[in-house]
Amino acid sequence: MCVDAEGDLAQEHEALIQFVYMAPAGLVQARSDGEIVMINPVAAQLMMPLSRDGSLSNLFTALQDIAPDLRSRLAAFSSPQGMICDGVHLPAPGGTKGEQRLFSLTLIKLDDSRVMAMLQDVTWQAQRERLLRLQEAWLHAIFTGVTDYALISLDARGCVAEWNDSIGRVTGHGDDVVGRSLAVFYPEDAITPERVLDRLHEAELTGWSLDDGWRLRADGTRFWGSAMIAPQRALARDNPFAAALAADADAAETGYCLIVRDMSGYRETTETARHAAVCDHLTGIGNRRAFFDAAETEMGRWRRLPRPLSVLMIDVDQFKKINDTHGHPVGDAVLRHIASLMGASFREIDRVARIGGEEFAVLLPGSDLTSAHRVAERLRAALESQPAPTEAGPVHCTASIGIAVMDEATASVDALLKRADVALYAAKHGGRNKVCGPSMLLAEPG
Repeated sequence: MCVDAEGDLAQEHEALIQFVYMAPAGLVQARSDGEIVMINPVAAQLMMPLSRDGSLSNLFTALQDIAPDLRSRLAAFSSPQGMICDGVHLPAPGGTKGEQRLFSLTLIKLDDSRVMAMLQDVTWQAQRERLLRLQEAWLHAIFTGVTDYALISLDARGCVAEWNDSIGRVTGHGDDVVGRSLAVFYPEDAITPERVLDRLHEAELTGWSLDDGWRLRADGTRFWGSAMIAPQRALARDNPFAAALAADADAAETGYCLIVRDMSGYRETTETARHAAVCDHLTGIGNRRAFFDAAETEMGRWRRLPRPLSVLMIDVDQFKKINDTHGHPVGDAVLRHIASLMGASFREIDRVARIGGEEFAVLLPGSDLTSAHRVAERLRAALESQPAPTEAGPVHCTASIGIAVMDEATASVDALLKRADVALYAAKHGGRNKVCGPSMLLAEPG
């Protein structure tokens, strides 16, 4: 029996090795110190040009130029096993003509001594998606007319380079908009100066940057719209119609094109599709996936250009007691009430999400500890003073809130959330209905 069992295990191991070597993605198994134990041909082909000395003996060393924080991410990952990062996009030099390439990296901790990495070149997919989105925008312009588009030339700083009729038609702005940041087309709480720079950088990195949301007219009214930024040289290369967007050759070399589209008539359709993918089914705010995607993006921006970034972890106090006393439908109504108050308490640029059960999280780009504490306290006070309307009548509820602030010692989203969890535990331990900061209980509301 033992001999047969050993033979079966050997066969399974051989089959696993064959699978690893034949897999269409790059697969690497390494020790916890990065020493490579097994690597398949695809991974070797992808990693060889990335390694400074051409050596593939250590995973962390080979990828240090495109993923310098891998070692620290592993060190900060305290669970015995699990996903350390999932499909993180990493720009890298390469390409036959010097174009930037884009890799997708997934890192899994198998146990205390082993990790598995999956590496894929997603440059083509990213380029294809970008071209499809550009083509879609232009096709909409052809079939629906250009009356709902503003075509805006931006300079290298993201400021309006010149006025034209389309800007006036869609946004109501006159030539006084020239020289002002593209933020003029956004509500005040929807964009920051840092985010403007982020969007320009991302447009340079991938060829375009697109977002949907509320836009602002000159008279202060809002409309639902999309805003796509692309380097004018990239548009000129990818689309023959783009030449009309560049005022001169210099602008095409150094500037950007901003296409603002009034999507008011399409909002219900686009919002329905977006809601299904990124919103929590019960509360309507962001779901766990949307939060972690946003957090990874913000941390990537922070690593490129450090700026204030905070996160709140929010847990409903004694929620089990609410469910046990009134039933789950009332508990659901309480969660919806909390989500509604959260939506009213934070900026459009903040990422509000329900990440599980009675636990919520908020990502606060551009917010330091003082700002984060101020908005957290505002939410805490609102929850304390406004009972949830339910079928059983008003139900009083409170929440404990933990704050964490991004710094150089924080290697991953999980590490940042763990610090917020520690602060949340301190708030719970301190009597609930409190806000607690990174390393100490913050002053109670006066």
